[in-house]
Amino acid sequence: FDRFSQKLVPCTVNCSKQCSCSWNRGKQRIWNITVTVENPLGKKTAMDTFDVTHRIYPAAPFQLWEESTDTKITLYWKPQNKGIELFCQAEVLQPDGKMELHNVSDTYLHYPRITLSELQPYTEHTARIRCGAAKHFWRWSEWSKARTIRTKEAPPSGKLDIWREITPVLGGQNVTLFWKQAPDFQANGKRIFYEVTWKKVDDNAEAESISFSSVYNSTRISIDNHSYRISIKAKNDVNYSLPSVLIIPRATGNSSKLSGSELKEEQVNGTDDGIFISWEPRHQYDSYIIDWCNYPMLQPCDLQWKRFGPNTSSALINSAAFVPGVRYNFHIYGSVANRASLLEKKTGYLRELPPLLEPIVEKVDLTFNSVTLSWDSYPTNATQYGFVRGYHVYVSPIEVNCSLKESRKHVLPDGSVLCKYTIENPEEKRYTVKNLLSNTKYKLVVKAYTGGGETPIANFIYIDTPFNSNMLYLLVLLVIIPSLIAAICGLKMKRVKECCCPIIPNPNKSKVLSFKEFKTGPEKILKLNDCIPDMLAVDNNAIAQKL
Repeated sequence: FDRFSQKLVPCTVNCSKQCSCSWNRGKQRIWNITVTVENPLGKKTAMDTFDVTHRIYPAAPFQLWEESTDTKITLYWKPQNKGIELFCQAEVLQPDGKMELHNVSDTYLHYPRITLSELQPYTEHTARIRCGAAKHFWRWSEWSKARTIRTKEAPPSGKLDIWREITPVLGGQNVTLFWKQAPDFQANGKRIFYEVTWKKVDDNAEAESISFSSVYNSTRISIDNHSYRISIKAKNDVNYSLPSVLIIPRATGNSSKLSGSELKEEQVNGTDDGIFISWEPRHQYDSYIIDWCNYPMLQPCDLQWKRFGPNTSSALINSAAFVPGVRYNFHIYGSVANRASLLEKKTGYLRELPPLLEPIVEKVDLTFNSVTLSWDSYPTNATQYGFVRGYHVYVSPIEVNCSLKESRKHVLPDGSVLCKYTIENPEEKRYTVKNLLSNTKYKLVVKAYTGGGETPIANFIYIDTPFNSNMLYLLVLLVIIPSLIAAICGLKMKRVKECCCPIIPNPNKSKVLSFKEFKTGPEKILKLNDCIPDMLAVDNNAIAQKL
């Protein structure tokens, strides 16, 4: 119902998607419409007053075309609503996926247009246009068909990030060069090439150069012992990028200085997010470089590098290639005026695991109360799954729990108790277990441990301590020898007694007194004059004379 004309609007309601109706307005511009909705429970009304010239819904722009340079696109289109002042809007999809809206007000031109500037060369942009009435804006038109436009090519922008690996050889140096596109580098073209140029720093000789396609990111050149200036540039069908430069120092003949073998390698710790590296800052350098191999056990090892500013002294190095149990070596360089010097060396694991290899006991030296174990050939190098920090020696008598002095108890899952000895020096590969019992069977095992622990205890070796010969000697000294001496002495006692303690003669026991003619009364008397001497000798010596 139109309140101004007080008439019902002659239209048929259509409610397919949303309810609507249309009618011929004639010359009437202002309308006051009342819409009534009714059902058996009641009715509702809504009102709207409007000027039909303020409710313009333009047709969508059509026939889009463009003009472009390397950084600018001008988009044109034909309007379908001539005589109506329009306000238009362009929606532009950028290469990074971001959507931008640009407003256009100069649509009074014969062909309306919009200019997009400060674009990246050789990049695709997708645009579409919609318009609405500039005066008494009511609603936008439908979008035009989208049009994809590519900006023209331009010389590569930014520089390549380059690095090197120097290997001394007889008569010179092999230099392996690596390059990658820095974050701010843009190829700005369909095809890209790389050109490597090198020449002596202190010589006017002609430079040598070689070109590579985009599939290459490294090359090796051989130079003599002079200092060289190496530059790498990117090139497309338009022109070259700015060169990236490295200075290779003169070979000194001291390969250890070049490789940094005199630098001590410091151990570093890994985390779930990467391996943390820190270094001592030096004021003379304008940047720092850290390089490492993603696959240190392979050749080539996929050398990687990262640059840091002069005020940085630590970094968290991470890579999708890092895995637990692999040792990664890091070299820290200081750079000034394109000359790099090796400053520090680090080595570490993303996460340490128990050792890959177990010590093999190669030599066993036994005594009655000790055993000495040796495992001299055990490796502690990068082949291990962690830094070997020391060894544990486990000992126990067979079928009996261990309780040796100077040891710690270690309880196995089955409840049996071992004696545990710890060696904290990984280069000490010999150990003596003392205080063992003689003539006893023992089981032993040596385990290496890392920051990731040690492998389960198994693979024992078995030994039998010998009988204590010192006890045998003591038994011989204290029992057997004295018994032997006593037996010998018993057999020879009479002779020994005669030699050592002669019997004093008793005259009453003399056989001479057994004769009756020598007895006088009850006493036994031997008269000298009754004896007839066989021989008479006169002693003339002084003692005899005195007597």
